[in-house]
This record gives sequence, C-alpha cells and structure tokens, in this order.
Amino acid sequence: MGMTMTQKILAAHAGLSKVKAGQLIEANLDLVLGNDITSPVAINEMKKMDNQSVFDKDKIALVMDHFIPNKDIKSAENCKCCRDFAGEHQITNYFDVGEMGIEHALLPEKGLVVAGDAVIGADSHTCTYGALGAFSTGVGSTDMAAGMVTGKAWFKVPSAIRFELTGKPGKWVSGKDVILHLIGMIGVDGALYQSMEFTGDGIQYLTMDDRFTICNMAIEAGGKNGIFPVDDLAISYMKEHSTKDFTIYAADEDAEYEQTYTIDLSQLKPTVSFPHLPENTKTIDEVGDIPIDQVVIGSCTNGRMDDMRAAAKVLKGKKVARGVRCIVIPATQAIYLQAMREGLLEIFIEAGAVVSTPTCGPCLGGYMGILAAGERCISTTNRNFVGRMGHVESEVYLASPAVAAASAVLGKIGCPCALE
Repeated sequence: MGMTMTQKILAAHAGLSKVKAGQLIEANLDLVLGNDITSPVAINEMKKMDNQSVFDKDKIALVMDHFIPNKDIKSAENCKCCRDFAGEHQITNYFDVGEMGIEHALLPEKGLVVAGDAVIGADSHTCTYGALGAFSTGVGSTDMAAGMVTGKAWFKVPSAIRFELTGKPGKWVSGKDVILHLIGMIGVDGALYQSMEFTGDGIQYLTMDDRFTICNMAIEAGGKNGIFPVDDLAISYMKEHSTKDFTIYAADEDAEYEQTYTIDLSQLKPTVSFPHLPENTKTIDEVGDIPIDQVVIGSCTNGRMDDMRAAAKVLKGKKVARGVRCIVIPATQAIYLQAMREGLLEIFIEAGAVVSTPTCGPCLGGYMGILAAGERCISTTNRNFVGRMGHVESEVYLASPAVAAASAVLGKIGCPCALE
C-alpha cells in the first residue's frame, strides 16, 4: 500500500523509506514556532533540561501576536521573557512590535515555511501551512521546548481522509465557506488525529488565501493536519516569498484513506457557524433574523489580503449599522501596508469601522473586542466556544469576511447579495 502526502513527508524527516498509519516515529524538524502565550511556558521547561541550548537559532520562530502591544502587566512580562530568550540565544526569527504579525499569516509571508517542511508550533492552528504542501501541526509547550533543544519531535503517523473538491465556487463563496461546510458535514471530531488531504480539480479555483483558511481550521474538525497538493499557484507563492529550497511530495495512487468525501464547490452557499461549536453550521438562507452587536474581520484564519479586499468590496460606500461595532484587523504589517496603499483602510474607516494593528486580540477573548453578557458577534475567526470572546453568556458566529462585512451594514447576520 502506498503513502499519503503527509506520510511521505514524515517518512523523509524520520529517515525512513516508508511509514504506515499508527507507527511511532521521531522526525527532524524544519521549524519550531511559539507565541507570546505559549513560548514562556516552553522557555521555563527548557530551563529544567540538562541541555539548555537551541538546536538551530535559524529554525525557531517566536512571534509576539496574542497580546501585542501589551495589554497588561502579565502580557508585558510574557513578552519580556520571550524577548530576553531571543536575545540570549540570538534567535533569528523573533517578531515583536512594529515587525510582527499574526503568526500563521506571518510565517508563510516571510518565507519561513515551504513545501515538504515538517513544522511544529505551540499553537493549535499551526496546521495552516499545509496550504503550501508542508506537514505542520500544533503541539503543547513542553513539546515545543523539546523541539527547540533537539530539533526533533515524536509523532504517531496519522491515517488520512481525502476530500475531493470539484467545481468552481459561486460568487461570495470563499475558503471559509468551504471549511465551515466541511466541518458541519463531518463534525468537530470527524477527522480526529487524521490528516485531511485535499485533492480534485476544484482546487484550481481556490486562492492561496483560501487554502490557508481551509488548512487553518483543520484542527476544528479534529484533524492532525490539513494539506494541499503543490500546484503552480503554490510554487509561485513560495518563489515570491522564500529563498528556501522546497520538496514536492505527492500521494501515491494506491495511498490508503479511511474515507473519501466529494464536495462540489459550485453547490456551496455562504455558510455561518452558530454557537457554540464550529460544526453547528447553517447556510446563509437558513440563518433567520439574528441582530448583532459586533463584527470582527481578521485573525490567523481570515486577516489576509483576499479577506481585506472582500470586506472592503462589501463596505465601500456603505455605513456600519448604528449600534454595531466593526473591528478590522489586518494580519501582518505587510497586509496593513498593502491595504493602506489600495485605499482599503479608508473604506473601512469611512464606513464606521476601526482598524487595529495586527493582533490575535479578540479571537481568544484577549482584548480589542471583548463581549459582554448577552452580546452577539459575527467573526471571521476560527472558534465560537462558550466564552471564547468574552462573557460566557455572549455568542460568537463564524463566517467569511464578505458575510461579516455585510452583517455589519445590515445590523444582523446577512448575505452580501442583500446589499447589491
């Protein structure tokens, strides 16, 4: 029996000619990632080890993004811990105020991840980089600490589910709608510890930003990772952003999959995830009349240029509804600049939205948009658990930037088509 894309990458990094699902391996790592919340825990674990040196100062990335600029004393102390560590170990890829971005948008943009890489990150949405044909997955801070010291990590080789994407998405349907539809179909544990491998002729109609969004939320279906084949678009992206060598792996024709799902993208509609799980999805025509208090457009899921443009297209010449707070967060400094050069920030501000420096902020209930009891937010983020963005009696609805922007204007969850 042949191997999947993920299995081939893991085999290569374990120095093995072949691996199979369920096998325990030790793999060499191309990058170890941490942020301002998870890195201090890993750094403190490192201090307990006999060897307290990093394996390669160029293969560790520390991104200050969750509470940056610092919101309080604790977040300031966390960042100081990371800053001191980065200075002591001369970490090449340390990103702080003024040059930081939301980690899972920043690393591909900086060219730190390419096809064929094996990456761990002490953040569950590290699975984003599968859009480039890399194996990437989230780990705990202790595993991050071990990775920083040894450059290795233990894995149980995952089995795989194949998602055959066919057809061309209709107007206002984006990668966010694809992944919300998929999670609604299989559930939040539908791909538990499995590789979600995407194939099919429909991929050609998905932008890189669509693919990053889809892989980013693989974890919301329980997946170990998500991964796309490396096509001309992915190669072009990597050549634009990176000088690293990359390796293209393709699944064997006789690779084994636990299940195969076929999704006709042309049949999808804009989709919204209702509280309090990402699997609780409805198409936009099933939503009903749901007034909102806040809109968030940003995050590691949907803060990229495609997302900024989609939101601006909807908001141009319109006004955010009275009583609605609309918060727009470009995911990196480069995206912020590009949005400014294209006049998108002007569109947002004239519409009555606010624009923030890159930060995870409201996604995890950190700052820049905390919800009070009884408030509703429609957000382009990735999780809508109880209390995710503030009070346990608040509600978070997940949607695409286009739907979020339209909802800001309508004052209730709605479709951009309603504004045309």
